[in-house]
Amino acid sequence: MSDLNSKELQKNSMPRFSRFLLSKPAFARYLFKLQAFVFRNTNGLFMSTLIGYPICVVNMLGAKTKKLRSVPIMHVPYKEGIIIVASKGGADEHPKWYWNLKTNPEVEIIIKGKRFKSIAIQVSDEEKMDLWPLICEVFPNYKKYQESTDRNIPVFNCQPF
Repeated sequence: MSDLNSKELQKNSMPRFSRFLLSKPAFARYLFKLQAFVFRNTNGLFMSTLIGYPICVVNMLGAKTKKLRSVPIMHVPYKEGIIIVASKGGADEHPKWYWNLKTNPEVEIIIKGKRFKSIAIQVSDEEKMDLWPLICEVFPNYKKYQESTDRNIPVFNCQPF
C-alpha cells in the first residue's frame, strides 16, 4: 500500500461535494449556523463532527453587540474541559469569535449532550508550547495552519466551574 501525504489524506477524508461546498464562504457560513442550531437544540446528539473531527458549540456574547453567539468549534479534550484553537484555517487574522472571547470570556460549552459554564482563558506562549503536541495529535492540520501564518494562533483553555 502506498503512503499518502497529509494533503491527500485530508482531501480523501471528506467527500468531494462537501469540500466544494465548504470552499464557498457564503455557504460555509450558512452551514456553520445551521450546524450550531441543530447541535445546540439536540444537545450535541446530531451534527457533532466537522470534516470528521468532533466539535462543540461555544455560546458566547458578541464583543460589540452583546448578542448571544453560538459557534461550532473543533476542540481538544483536556483535563475536565476542553482546549479551543482560534486558527481560522491559518488565515492572517483572528476569527471573529476570538474577539468575543477576549471581550466576554464567560461561555457555555455544549459537548456530547452535556453543557458546562467556563471562563475561556487564553494560554501563555509557554503553555501553548506544552499543549501544542496534544492539539496537533487531535487535529494535525493545526501545525500546517500555524506554519502558514505569521500570526501566533491563540489557544484557549476552557475548564468547567
